[in-house]
Amino acid sequence: MYASSTYFLYTFFDTIYVQKPYLCTDILSRTMRSSVATIGMFDGVHQGHLYVLSELQRYASEHGLNSLVVTFSRHPRTLLHRPMDGLITTIEERKALLESTGVDKVLLLDFEAIHTLTAEAFMRYLKDEHHVTCLLMGYDHRFGSDSLKDFASYQAAGQRAGVSVEQLPPAPQIEVSSSLIRKALQQGLIDAANRMLSRPYTLTGKVVHGKGLGHRLGFPTANLALADTGKLLPKNGVYIVRCSWHGNDYAGVMNIGNNPTVEANGQRTFVEVHLLDFSGDLYDETLRVELLHHLRDEKQFASLDELKRQITEDVSCARNA
Repeated sequence: MYASSTYFLYTFFDTIYVQKPYLCTDILSRTMRSSVATIGMFDGVHQGHLYVLSELQRYASEHGLNSLVVTFSRHPRTLLHRPMDGLITTIEERKALLESTGVDKVLLLDFEAIHTLTAEAFMRYLKDEHHVTCLLMGYDHRFGSDSLKDFASYQAAGQRAGVSVEQLPPAPQIEVSSSLIRKALQQGLIDAANRMLSRPYTLTGKVVHGKGLGHRLGFPTANLALADTGKLLPKNGVYIVRCSWHGNDYAGVMNIGNNPTVEANGQRTFVEVHLLDFSGDLYDETLRVELLHHLRDEKQFASLDELKRQITEDVSCARNA
């Protein structure tokens, strides 16, 4: 039987250590066993990441090791004051996606607390605190404050720290990166982004009160206050979506934009979704919305009647999608 139906949670200074539940007789051996690790932000947990994680688990299985994913609570770019367009996944989404791959452990670090460590010091920390004896690196990955220039330098640093460093080849036939996905989302290319993610891009938010215009037009909308303001909003426009609420899925149409037909200054961005064949009160409820297709760009209409006719067409497209 399982020792617990929940995850075991330990804290080590600035870290959160998540271990999956195992059979009671297996917990001690798995906890004490050495680990093979890989390091990265894993924003989006996309196809390229999934390749790395599958190789991590294969290596762990072949060598009798635990598989450990080391990631960060904040994107390093934010601390280094580099331009950042927004995240594909929130911390909660990223952690859940990483755990769903079947890795043994996910280690979430505060990048600010460790960003001054050299590559050797960081590997020594992983070995001493988390029993890491092997590190798998992507072919283009770099880490450490000393900015080592080549893979041989990382191997030498690992040898001094007591960690074997292995390099993964590029993912076969996969041209994908978090940057490419962000760019696709910013261009409204939701189908391309979803292909690279291997799943629909999602937005999650709490339903708040709006101006009630959708209801007056005959298409009531749920106005979303996003759960994480650091999450990347796709290009303004109308999208065919699927919403999850209380275990049920509903087709819908989402508008992301400034509502130029009714908003004079157009400075604020609204996220509104109309659920097909739904009746009920959603205020203060949390909706998870999957973006499936980009339907059209946002535009300003000459009248509310013209806007209503366009929404009718949008809903018809969503229903027949």
